[in-house]
Amino acid sequence: MTDELTVIEQNEVLDASRFTAAQAGRAFDLLDVNDATRSDYKAHIGDFINFIELNGLKASTLLDYRRYLAGRNDFAASTKNKYFTAARRYAGILYNAKLIPKDITKDISGKDLKGFTQDKKHKKDGVQPADIERLTDYFSGLDDTPGAKRLKALFSLLIYQGLRQIEIARLDVTDLDLRAGRAFILGKGRDDKEPIALHPHTTKALSEYLTAYNKKSGALFTSESNNANGQRLTTRSIRLLVKQILTELDIDNSTHGFRHYFTTTMIKGYKGDLLAVTHYTRHKSLEMLQVYNDAINAKQDLPRYINVFNEVRLWTYSKD
Repeated sequence: MTDELTVIEQNEVLDASRFTAAQAGRAFDLLDVNDATRSDYKAHIGDFINFIELNGLKASTLLDYRRYLAGRNDFAASTKNKYFTAARRYAGILYNAKLIPKDITKDISGKDLKGFTQDKKHKKDGVQPADIERLTDYFSGLDDTPGAKRLKALFSLLIYQGLRQIEIARLDVTDLDLRAGRAFILGKGRDDKEPIALHPHTTKALSEYLTAYNKKSGALFTSESNNANGQRLTTRSIRLLVKQILTELDIDNSTHGFRHYFTTTMIKGYKGDLLAVTHYTRHKSLEMLQVYNDAINAKQDLPRYINVFNEVRLWTYSKD
Protein backbone atom coordinates (compact mmCIF):
# COMPACT_ATOMS: atom_id res chain seq x y z
CA MET A 1 0.00 0.00 0.00
CA THR A 2 1.44 3.32 -1.01
CA ASP A 3 2.02 6.00 1.61
CA GLU A 4 1.45 8.78 -0.90
CA LEU A 5 -1.73 10.85 -0.91
CA THR A 6 -3.52 12.16 -3.95
CA VAL A 7 -4.72 15.71 -3.48
CA ILE A 8 -8.20 16.16 -4.93
CA GLU A 9 -8.79 19.46 -6.64
CA GLN A 10 -11.81 21.21 -5.15
CA ASN A 11 -13.22 24.73 -5.06
CA GLU A 12 -11.15 27.90 -4.86
CA VAL A 13 -11.59 28.41 -1.13
CA LEU A 14 -9.98 25.12 -0.14
CA ASP A 15 -7.64 24.42 -3.03
CA ALA A 16 -5.13 22.23 -1.21
CA SER A 17 -2.89 21.85 -4.26
CA ARG A 18 -1.18 25.13 -3.47
CA PHE A 19 -0.56 24.60 0.24
CA THR A 20 0.14 28.19 1.13
CA ALA A 21 -0.32 29.81 4.52
CA ALA A 22 -2.85 32.16 2.93
CA GLN A 23 -4.95 29.23 1.69
CA ALA A 24 -4.74 27.63 5.11
CA GLY A 25 -5.84 30.90 6.68
CA ARG A 26 -8.90 30.98 4.45
CA ALA A 27 -9.66 27.41 5.47
CA PHE A 28 -9.59 28.41 9.15
CA ASP A 29 -12.15 31.10 8.40
CA LEU A 30 -14.67 28.28 7.96
CA LEU A 31 -14.12 26.89 11.47
CA ASP A 32 -16.62 27.58 14.26
CA VAL A 33 -14.04 28.96 16.71
CA ASN A 34 -13.53 32.34 18.37
CA ASP A 35 -11.42 35.02 16.72
CA ALA A 36 -8.49 34.55 19.11
CA THR A 37 -8.25 30.82 18.36
CA ARG A 38 -8.58 31.42 14.62
CA SER A 39 -5.80 34.02 14.73
CA ASP A 40 -3.62 31.60 16.69
CA TYR A 41 -4.10 28.91 14.03
CA LYS A 42 -3.23 31.35 11.25
CA ALA A 43 -0.12 32.54 13.09
CA HIS A 44 1.28 29.02 13.46
CA ILE A 45 0.23 27.19 10.27
CA GLY A 46 3.05 28.54 8.11
CA ASP A 47 5.60 26.17 9.62
CA PHE A 48 3.49 23.14 8.68
CA ILE A 49 3.03 24.48 5.16
CA ASN A 50 6.83 24.79 4.84
CA PHE A 51 7.17 21.23 6.15
CA ILE A 52 4.81 19.99 3.43
CA GLU A 53 6.72 21.89 0.74
CA LEU A 54 10.00 20.29 1.83
CA ASN A 55 8.73 16.77 2.50
CA GLY A 56 5.57 16.39 0.45
CA LEU A 57 2.15 15.31 1.69
CA LYS A 58 1.65 11.64 2.58
CA ALA A 59 -0.21 9.51 5.09
CA SER A 60 2.52 9.91 7.71
CA THR A 61 3.00 13.67 7.26
CA LEU A 62 1.32 14.78 10.46
CA LEU A 63 3.08 12.09 12.49
CA ASP A 64 6.39 13.11 10.88
CA TYR A 65 5.66 16.74 11.69
CA ARG A 66 5.02 15.84 15.32
CA ARG A 67 8.36 14.04 15.45
CA TYR A 68 10.01 17.08 13.89
CA LEU A 69 8.51 19.37 16.55
CA ALA A 70 9.55 16.94 19.29
CA GLY A 71 13.14 17.45 18.20
CA ARG A 72 12.94 21.24 18.36
CA ASN A 73 14.85 22.00 21.55
CA ASP A 74 14.28 25.73 21.04
CA PHE A 75 10.51 25.32 21.50
CA ALA A 76 8.73 24.88 24.82
CA ALA A 77 6.00 22.24 24.99
CA SER A 78 3.35 24.96 24.91
CA THR A 79 4.81 26.38 21.68
CA LYS A 80 5.03 22.94 20.08
CA ASN A 81 1.38 22.39 20.93
CA LYS A 82 0.38 25.60 19.18
CA TYR A 83 2.15 24.58 15.97
CA PHE A 84 0.89 21.00 16.11
CA THR A 85 -2.70 21.95 16.92
CA ALA A 86 -2.80 24.31 13.93
CA ALA A 87 -1.40 21.56 11.66
CA ARG A 88 -3.85 18.97 13.01
CA ARG A 89 -6.85 21.24 12.52
CA TYR A 90 -5.75 22.07 8.98
CA ALA A 91 -5.27 18.40 8.12
CA GLY A 92 -8.75 17.71 9.48
CA ILE A 93 -10.21 20.44 7.28
CA LEU A 94 -8.56 18.96 4.19
CA TYR A 95 -9.94 15.51 4.95
CA ASN A 96 -13.46 16.69 5.79
CA ALA A 97 -13.55 18.70 2.57
CA LYS A 98 -12.47 15.56 0.67
CA LEU A 99 -9.30 17.25 -0.50
CA ILE A 100 -7.23 14.32 0.73
CA PRO A 101 -8.47 10.69 0.82
CA LYS A 102 -7.05 9.74 4.23
CA ASP A 103 -7.49 11.16 7.73
CA ILE A 104 -3.86 11.83 8.63
CA THR A 105 -4.80 13.14 12.09
CA LYS A 106 -4.73 9.49 13.25
CA ASP A 107 -1.85 7.04 13.49
CA ILE A 108 -1.77 3.62 11.81
CA SER A 109 -3.86 2.09 14.61
CA GLY A 110 -6.56 4.73 14.19
CA LYS A 111 -5.79 6.60 17.42
CA ASP A 112 -5.85 10.40 17.38
CA LEU A 113 -2.41 11.99 17.31
CA LYS A 114 -1.94 13.83 20.59
CA GLY A 115 -0.07 17.00 21.39
CA PHE A 116 2.82 17.45 23.79
CA THR A 117 2.56 17.04 27.55
CA GLN A 118 3.06 20.31 29.39
CA ASP A 119 4.30 20.82 32.91
CA LYS A 120 1.40 22.50 34.69
CA LYS A 121 3.69 24.23 37.16
CA HIS A 122 4.08 27.93 36.44
CA LYS A 123 7.37 28.76 34.78
CA LYS A 124 7.30 32.33 36.01
CA ASP A 125 5.95 33.99 39.13
CA GLY A 126 3.09 36.42 38.77
CA VAL A 127 3.14 40.08 39.68
CA GLN A 128 4.43 40.47 43.24
CA PRO A 129 3.08 42.62 46.12
CA ALA A 130 6.14 44.87 45.79
CA ASP A 131 5.21 45.44 42.13
CA ILE A 132 1.67 46.37 43.17
CA GLU A 133 3.14 48.95 45.56
CA ARG A 134 5.09 50.50 42.67
CA LEU A 135 1.93 50.61 40.59
CA THR A 136 0.05 52.21 43.49
CA ASP A 137 2.68 54.96 43.73
CA TYR A 138 2.60 55.39 39.95
CA PHE A 139 -1.17 55.79 39.68
CA SER A 140 -1.29 58.07 42.74
CA GLY A 141 1.11 60.42 40.99
CA LEU A 142 -0.83 60.67 37.73
CA ASP A 143 -2.70 63.83 36.82
CA ASP A 144 -6.49 63.58 36.94
CA THR A 145 -6.96 63.15 33.17
CA PRO A 146 -9.30 60.94 31.11
CA GLY A 147 -6.26 58.92 29.99
CA ALA A 148 -5.26 58.26 33.59
CA LYS A 149 -8.80 57.15 34.41
CA ARG A 150 -8.72 54.79 31.43
CA LEU A 151 -5.51 53.18 32.69
CA LYS A 152 -6.88 52.88 36.24
CA ALA A 153 -10.02 51.16 34.95
CA LEU A 154 -7.96 48.70 32.90
CA PHE A 155 -5.57 47.85 35.73
CA SER A 156 -8.47 47.53 38.19
CA LEU A 157 -9.90 44.72 36.07
CA LEU A 158 -6.51 43.01 36.13
CA ILE A 159 -5.66 43.48 39.81
CA TYR A 160 -9.01 43.30 41.63
CA GLN A 161 -10.87 40.99 39.24
CA GLY A 162 -8.13 38.83 37.75
CA LEU A 163 -9.68 39.03 34.29
CA ARG A 164 -7.99 37.47 31.29
CA GLN A 165 -6.92 39.73 28.42
CA ILE A 166 -9.55 38.29 26.08
CA GLU A 167 -12.24 38.85 28.72
CA ILE A 168 -11.32 42.52 28.99
CA ALA A 169 -11.19 42.90 25.21
CA ARG A 170 -14.70 41.42 24.87
CA LEU A 171 -16.31 43.67 27.49
CA ASP A 172 -19.00 46.08 26.36
CA VAL A 173 -20.27 49.06 28.34
CA THR A 174 -23.66 47.35 28.59
CA ASP A 175 -22.00 44.37 30.30
CA LEU A 176 -21.52 46.55 33.37
CA ASP A 177 -24.09 47.00 36.12
CA LEU A 178 -22.19 49.37 38.38
CA ARG A 179 -25.15 50.07 40.69
CA ALA A 180 -25.34 46.37 41.50
CA GLY A 181 -21.56 46.07 41.54
CA ARG A 182 -21.32 43.37 38.90
CA ALA A 183 -20.30 42.69 35.32
CA PHE A 184 -21.10 40.01 32.77
CA ILE A 185 -18.02 38.28 31.42
CA LEU A 186 -17.62 36.07 28.35
CA GLY A 187 -14.97 33.78 29.75
CA LYS A 188 -12.42 31.50 28.16
CA GLY A 189 -14.12 28.55 26.47
CA ARG A 190 -17.58 29.80 27.44
CA ASP A 191 -20.59 30.16 25.16
CA ASP A 192 -22.53 32.49 27.43
CA LYS A 193 -21.71 35.45 29.65
CA GLU A 194 -21.51 34.89 33.39
CA PRO A 195 -21.96 37.46 36.18
CA ILE A 196 -19.05 38.40 38.43
CA ALA A 197 -18.96 40.61 41.49
CA LEU A 198 -17.00 43.81 41.09
CA HIS A 199 -14.77 45.02 43.90
CA PRO A 200 -15.74 48.56 45.05
CA HIS A 201 -12.32 49.80 43.85
CA THR A 202 -13.10 48.46 40.38
CA THR A 203 -16.59 49.94 40.39
CA LYS A 204 -15.24 53.39 41.27
CA ALA A 205 -12.49 53.23 38.62
CA LEU A 206 -14.93 52.11 35.91
CA SER A 207 -17.49 54.75 36.88
CA GLU A 208 -14.94 57.57 36.67
CA TYR A 209 -13.63 56.24 33.35
CA LEU A 210 -17.09 56.01 31.76
CA THR A 211 -17.93 59.52 32.94
CA ALA A 212 -14.66 60.97 31.64
CA TYR A 213 -15.21 59.47 28.18
CA ASN A 214 -19.01 59.83 28.23
CA LYS A 215 -19.31 56.17 27.24
CA LYS A 216 -22.87 54.85 26.99
CA SER A 217 -22.52 51.82 24.72
CA GLY A 218 -20.15 49.87 22.53
CA ALA A 219 -16.80 48.35 23.45
CA LEU A 220 -15.63 49.23 26.95
CA PHE A 221 -12.08 49.92 25.82
CA THR A 222 -11.36 51.38 22.40
CA SER A 223 -8.18 52.36 20.64
CA GLU A 224 -6.85 55.91 20.72
CA SER A 225 -4.22 55.35 18.01
CA ASN A 226 -4.43 57.12 14.68
CA ASN A 227 -4.82 53.91 12.67
CA ALA A 228 -7.51 52.22 14.78
CA ASN A 229 -9.10 55.12 16.64
CA GLY A 230 -12.45 54.13 18.14
CA GLN A 231 -12.09 50.43 17.39
CA ARG A 232 -12.29 47.80 20.12
CA LEU A 233 -8.96 47.21 21.82
CA THR A 234 -7.42 43.87 20.89
CA THR A 235 -5.61 41.58 23.33
CA ARG A 236 -2.36 42.64 21.67
CA SER A 237 -3.15 46.32 22.28
CA ILE A 238 -3.97 45.57 25.92
CA ARG A 239 -0.65 43.76 26.34
CA LEU A 240 1.23 46.68 24.80
CA LEU A 241 -0.49 49.20 27.08
CA VAL A 242 0.27 47.15 30.19
CA LYS A 243 3.82 46.34 29.10
CA GLN A 244 4.56 50.02 28.56
CA ILE A 245 3.69 50.77 32.19
CA LEU A 246 5.54 47.73 33.54
CA THR A 247 8.66 48.62 31.57
CA GLU A 248 8.52 52.21 32.81
CA LEU A 249 8.39 50.92 36.40
CA ASP A 250 11.08 48.29 35.77
CA ILE A 251 8.67 45.45 36.56
CA ASP A 252 9.72 42.27 34.77
CA ASN A 253 6.35 40.64 34.20
CA SER A 254 3.39 40.46 31.83
CA THR A 255 -0.32 41.12 31.60
CA HIS A 256 -1.09 37.50 32.50
CA GLY A 257 1.05 37.94 35.60
CA PHE A 258 -1.79 39.93 37.15
CA ARG A 259 -4.08 36.90 36.98
CA HIS A 260 -1.39 34.95 38.83
CA TYR A 261 -1.27 37.72 41.43
CA PHE A 262 -5.05 37.78 41.79
CA THR A 263 -5.36 34.02 42.15
CA THR A 264 -2.45 33.69 44.57
CA THR A 265 -3.73 36.56 46.72
CA MET A 266 -7.22 35.04 46.81
CA ILE A 267 -5.93 31.60 47.85
CA LYS A 268 -3.90 33.16 50.66
CA GLY A 269 -6.83 35.32 51.78
CA TYR A 270 -9.21 32.35 51.72
CA LYS A 271 -6.74 30.13 53.61
CA GLY A 272 -6.52 27.54 50.84
CA ASP A 273 -10.30 27.19 50.35
CA LEU A 274 -9.98 26.45 46.64
CA LEU A 275 -13.68 25.77 46.12
CA ALA A 276 -14.54 29.28 47.31
CA VAL A 277 -11.74 30.85 45.27
CA THR A 278 -12.80 29.18 42.02
CA HIS A 279 -16.05 31.17 42.21
CA TYR A 280 -13.97 34.30 41.60
CA THR A 281 -11.24 32.96 39.32
CA ARG A 282 -13.77 30.98 37.23
CA HIS A 283 -11.43 28.06 36.58
CA LYS A 284 -13.32 25.08 35.16
CA SER A 285 -11.75 22.72 37.69
CA LEU A 286 -9.78 22.84 40.91
CA GLU A 287 -6.74 21.27 39.24
CA MET A 288 -5.19 24.56 38.12
CA LEU A 289 -5.93 26.22 41.46
CA GLN A 290 -4.11 23.35 43.13
CA VAL A 291 -1.03 24.27 41.08
CA TYR A 292 -1.20 27.77 42.60
CA ASN A 293 -1.77 26.33 46.06
CA ASP A 294 1.18 23.97 45.73
CA ALA A 295 3.41 26.88 44.72
CA ILE A 296 2.28 28.90 47.75
CA ASN A 297 2.90 25.97 50.09
CA ALA A 298 6.31 25.29 48.56
CA LYS A 299 7.39 28.90 49.03
CA GLN A 300 6.13 28.97 52.61
CA ASP A 301 7.96 25.71 53.33
CA LEU A 302 11.25 26.90 51.81
CA PRO A 303 12.77 28.22 55.09
CA ARG A 304 12.20 24.84 56.73
CA TYR A 305 13.96 23.07 53.86
CA ILE A 306 16.91 25.46 54.07
CA ASN A 307 17.15 25.01 57.84
CA VAL A 308 17.40 21.20 57.52
CA PHE A 309 20.82 21.55 55.89
CA ASN A 310 21.87 24.76 57.60
CA GLU A 311 24.54 23.07 59.73
CA VAL A 312 25.90 20.88 56.95
CA ARG A 313 29.00 22.79 55.74
CA LEU A 314 31.28 21.29 53.11
CA TRP A 315 33.39 24.42 53.13
CA THR A 316 33.94 27.58 55.19
CA TYR A 317 32.65 30.83 53.74
CA SER A 318 35.25 33.53 53.34
CA LYS A 319 34.84 36.72 55.33
CA ASP A 320 34.87 38.69 52.10
